[in-house]
Amino acid sequence: MFVAASTECFLDLSLAAALDRLADLEYTSVELAMFEDADQLKPSLVAADLEKAISICRNTRRLDVVAFDLRLGPKLETAADRELHYAQFTAICKLAKAAKVVTLTVPSAELGTPFNEEVEHLRRLVDIAVLHGVRVGIKTQVGRLAEDPDTITVLCDNVKGLGLTLDPSAFIFGPYQGRNYDKLMKYVYHMQLRDTNKKAFQVRVGQGDIEYGKLITLLQKLKYNRAMSVNIVEQPEVDHVGELRKLRLLLESLL
Repeated sequence: MFVAASTECFLDLSLAAALDRLADLEYTSVELAMFEDADQLKPSLVAADLEKAISICRNTRRLDVVAFDLRLGPKLETAADRELHYAQFTAICKLAKAAKVVTLTVPSAELGTPFNEEVEHLRRLVDIAVLHGVRVGIKTQVGRLAEDPDTITVLCDNVKGLGLTLDPSAFIFGPYQGRNYDKLMKYVYHMQLRDTNKKAFQVRVGQGDIEYGKLITLLQKLKYNRAMSVNIVEQPEVDHVGELRKLRLLLESLL
C-alpha cells in the first residue's frame, strides 16, 4: 500500500502545474483527474489525439501515474451519446495500457436511473476495459447509486469484474452516514481520502471521523497493495498545501 494524490486537488491549475505542486509536496504517485468539464486532461482530447495523451502521461514530473479518475461526456441520453461515451472510454483504456495504469474510476449513475440500465452500462465498460488489461471501479459518491453500500454490493455482484473506488466520506457525510461498509472492502480497487464529519464533506485533517488506521488494517487483511489517493480540494481560510502535506504524512506514518 502506498500514498498518492489526485490532480483534482489542484483542478483550477493546468495539469503540468498541478503535477509540479504535488511533486513539491513530496508525493511520488499521482491519480490523474480526467474530467470533460475541467481543463487538465479532457477525455475528448484523449480520444482525439491518443499519442499526445500518451506523451503527457510519460512526462509527469517523475510522479508515477497509478490511476485515472474519469468524468466522461456527454450524458447517455441518445444512441449517439452512448457511442461517443464508449469511444472516449476505449481511448482512455488504450492510454491506460500504454501508461501501465491498471485502475479506472467511473461514477455510478445518478439516483433514479433504472438499475438494469446501469448494470448494462457498467458491463459494457468492464468488457471494454478487460480487452485492454484494465479494471473499472465505481466511486462511492453522494447523490448517485453508489451512495448506498447495499446497492454497491448488488452492482459488483451483478457485473463480473467490476470493483470499487472507495471514498469513505460518502458514508460519513451522506444519507447513509453511519452505515457499516466493511463488507465492501473485498471489492476495493482504489481509494480516495480526505477527512470528513457528519456536517461537512471535507474538514481539516484531524477534525473529522475517518478512521484511517482501521481502513488500512482491513485492507491489509485483504492484501490490498495499491494506492490510497489523497483528494483534498481548496477551501476558504484553510491552508490547502498544509492539509495535503499533513494527510500524506499521517497516512505514511500508519503504513
